[in-house]
Amino acid sequence: MDIVLLFPGQGSQKPGMGKDLAQAFPIAKAVFGEVDAALGADLSRLCFEGPAEELIATRNAQPALFAHGAAVWALVRESVFPHVRAAAGHSLGEFTAYHAADAISLPGAARLVRRRGELMYDTGTTRPGTMAAILGTTTVPIEDICQRASKEAGLVVPANFNTDEQVVISGEITGVERAMELAKESGAKRAIKLPVSGAFHSPLMEPAVVGLTDAIATSAFMDPVFAVFSNVTADAATRAVDAKDLLLRQLTSPVRWSTEMRNIASHFPDALYVEMGPGNVLTGLIGRLVKGAKTFACGTVPEVEKLLQMVA
Repeated sequence: MDIVLLFPGQGSQKPGMGKDLAQAFPIAKAVFGEVDAALGADLSRLCFEGPAEELIATRNAQPALFAHGAAVWALVRESVFPHVRAAAGHSLGEFTAYHAADAISLPGAARLVRRRGELMYDTGTTRPGTMAAILGTTTVPIEDICQRASKEAGLVVPANFNTDEQVVISGEITGVERAMELAKESGAKRAIKLPVSGAFHSPLMEPAVVGLTDAIATSAFMDPVFAVFSNVTADAATRAVDAKDLLLRQLTSPVRWSTEMRNIASHFPDALYVEMGPGNVLTGLIGRLVKGAKTFACGTVPEVEKLLQMVA
């Protein structure tokens, strides 16, 4: 059995995440404890109990999602590892993927994603922006819509190519709002503003680059033990030096998720895609990108037990 690991990004967090794992499995409890110690904060309590408005904050959501994904991986690693052919993560999830591939330690990754979240939040405060999901196909390419809106109102760019019918745009508030209007005029079914604290994956994140450069440079990276596919290039990364470069570039570049997933599918046509963390956002997207794809969302005790049975 070929397995591709998937790790979700911001938006999948929810109060209660990982609580049943930590109660049922000492290994999972230890992962959350190690993340707490690395951050010098009671992040596990926030994951298990909320409140939601605190958990959703970028500086908390990112390490919380990392901790949950890392806990699931720690529980199944021994059985699943021989089957893993590649991993990928959506935005923040790509950092979790590198941890799963032994490229960065648990405490090192926890501190890095916490810093990334802080930098992104701070940049969103000093250079306000927003993001919006454009649903349905448009008669005009989304790149052209963004270009026109940038000229007419304010900078806006495509930020996440999630599926052929779901693209997220990011940029200055006036630019995003104008692009939403233009997208609807071009046949989009819906244009929905997202509850985010900044214009992620856009040039507005440039002020965070210096801080993230320092954070990545001072983090110990090893070559991943299996390929991690990149949001930036949609191709496999197999060297630590490339991982560090791509994780930095990702901050201001679009997430090319649809191309990335189809590329993985071309390499591993019969793979089972296992999403590790809360919810099933990525397995849902895969179903729309790769016809007949086998998927499994794994974030709770029953799901962990089922996955272990599947690979036994």
